[in-house]
Amino acid sequence: MKNNSNSIFILGSLLSLLLFLHPTSITAQEVEDEREFDYSDGSQKGPRRWGELKREWEACKNGKMQSPIDMASQRVEIMRKPGQFKRNYKPSNATVKNRGHDISLQWVDGAGSIQINGTEYVLQQAHWHSPSEHTINGRRYDMELHMVHLSSDPNVKDKIAVIGVLYKIGQPDRFLSKLARNVSSMMDQKDEERHYGVIDPREIKIGNRRYYRYVGSLTVPPCTEGVIWTIGKKVRTVSRDQVKLLREAVHDYAARNARPLQSQNSREVHLYGPDPNDTSG
Repeated sequence: MKNNSNSIFILGSLLSLLLFLHPTSITAQEVEDEREFDYSDGSQKGPRRWGELKREWEACKNGKMQSPIDMASQRVEIMRKPGQFKRNYKPSNATVKNRGHDISLQWVDGAGSIQINGTEYVLQQAHWHSPSEHTINGRRYDMELHMVHLSSDPNVKDKIAVIGVLYKIGQPDRFLSKLARNVSSMMDQKDEERHYGVIDPREIKIGNRRYYRYVGSLTVPPCTEGVIWTIGKKVRTVSRDQVKLLREAVHDYAARNARPLQSQNSREVHLYGPDPNDTSG
C-alpha cells in the first residue's frame, strides 16, 4: 500500500510539472482539430451534439457553467467600483494560423499577461468569432475577439481567463487591418500559418473602464468549465470587409462560428466600472 501511495504521489507530481512547463496543452485541446466538430445546426458534429461525440466533451452537454451567455440587465449586478484587472502586455513574435474553424493569432515568445485578483494569466493566443457569441440584452453583435490566457499556478482553481471584445459594423479595426494580408493569403487552407513577426497585443483596443465578468467555459470542445470571462462593455467597430475576410478564410461550415447561447443557471454576472452611467467604455 505504501509503494502504491508513493507511485501515485510521484505520478501526480510529474503531471503538475508537465502542466507548469507546457500550459498551452489546455488550449491545444480547445481548437486544433477542427475535423472533430463543426457549427452546422443539422450536423451530427454540430454544437448540440458536441457533448455526445467524446466522453471528455460531456461538459458541452451536461455542464452547468457553460458559455456563451446573454448578459441581460436584469441579471447583471452592478459593482460601483473597478474590479481587480491589470494588463501587462508586451510586443512578441507571433504567428497567424488558419485553424479551419477560425483564424488564430498565436504568440510564441511570451506576450505578457493579465492579473485578476492577484493571479497572473499569461497571454497565449487570440481568435475571432462571427457573429459574436456573447450577447447583451439579447443583441448579438457582428464579431467577437477572444484573448486566451493561462495560469501555471498550481494553487489556482480557475486556470483559464479569456478577455472578450465585441464589435459592430462601422469603421475598420486597425489591429485587424494589419493582419489582413496574412489572412487573405491562407484562404480556406486549414493549418496554413504565416510568421508575422513582432505583434504588440497592447494595440488591441479592449477598454477596461467598464466590463462584465462571470465564470463560464470554453465555447468550443471540450467546453472546459472554470473559465474567468472578462468582456468589455464598450462595443468596438469593424468593417464589413473585415468580417467578410474572416468568414471566407475559414471552412464553409465555420463561416458563422458562434456557439448558441447557454443557460445562465443562476450564475452571478458582474458589471464593473467607476460609474454605471458612464458610457465611455
